[in-house]
Amino acid sequence: MRGLQQRMLGTTFLGLALASGVLAAASAQAADKKVVVGVSWSNFQEERWKTDEAAIKAELAKEGASYVSADAQSSPTKQLSDVESLIARGATALIILAQDSGAIQPAIDKAKAEGIPVVGYDRLIESPGVFYLTFDNREVGRIQAREVFKVAPKGNYVFIKGSSSDPNADFLHAGSLDVLDPAIKSGAVKIVGEEYTPGWLPENAQKEMEQILTKANNKVDAVVAANDGTAGGAVAALQAQGLAGIPVSGQDGDKAALNRIARGLQTVSVWKDARLLGRTAAEAAVAMAKGTTPDKLPGAKKWAEGPKKVPMDAVFLTPVGITKANLDVVIKAGWVTKEVVCQGVDPAKAPPACK
Repeated sequence: MRGLQQRMLGTTFLGLALASGVLAAASAQAADKKVVVGVSWSNFQEERWKTDEAAIKAELAKEGASYVSADAQSSPTKQLSDVESLIARGATALIILAQDSGAIQPAIDKAKAEGIPVVGYDRLIESPGVFYLTFDNREVGRIQAREVFKVAPKGNYVFIKGSSSDPNADFLHAGSLDVLDPAIKSGAVKIVGEEYTPGWLPENAQKEMEQILTKANNKVDAVVAANDGTAGGAVAALQAQGLAGIPVSGQDGDKAALNRIARGLQTVSVWKDARLLGRTAAEAAVAMAKGTTPDKLPGAKKWAEGPKKVPMDAVFLTPVGITKANLDVVIKAGWVTKEVVCQGVDPAKAPPACK
């Protein structure tokens, strides 16, 4: 019996040693394999994504990883086939800017089935195991409303929201209401128009703003627009009615928006440094491709505040509100040149950054 026990213990230790060796070998293999990061863009036509892409590419090159990409051109259906194509092209990790957070789920399931980690880039993909990387979008909404409210503490307000298929649109709106609710309840602020913007497209935002202006007989005092693209559409509609200059919000720090701020056509753009976002996404994708789990990524925290309350690992970067008063921040950071920001600015009305 004693000999049998010894033999059994020996077999157990041998099995553990073999298992440990296999795991170590697998881990080493994962760490050494060629990393190919596939990036699925929802609508690469927007100015800001080119900055994100450059940052992702630069970090991947630094890490010795390869880059492949596809542009869904605002089509949820195309994005599904794009992700399948990226997997077929050898992607070992995916960064996905979702056009539609619900429609993308079959592609996420396929990636999971093949053991390919996914970074939900800037927009929420509410699925267990997906690493969510974005800026604090509720805070973005607060900054937007706060800066607009400073200029227009009472009057008729319009909300030009983002796409209804993107949870970020509701996070932003919730943040804006955090600031504006007291004034709305007191009657100081009246909401005369509120619309989602299909695809976040500026032309859709312009049409929405035009319709709201018609219904409100042009009696609009402020516009809380979800991003710089929708802000651009709203400003175009306002200009056509001789209303240029009323407070309008945005986000992303687009060059055109920063110029609008300098010219007095937009009040604020919440700057989310796309270079930092892209670099962090690339670092996360490479790490996960080599075996790091999302919860072990730098700065990751548990988060379950999406519509479905799915527990996820996430990193939230800090946004910065840019107004006339601090346009120099983006210039000094090398985000944009003074010439671009200050083009066409009336010297008599120039903000400090343009003097």
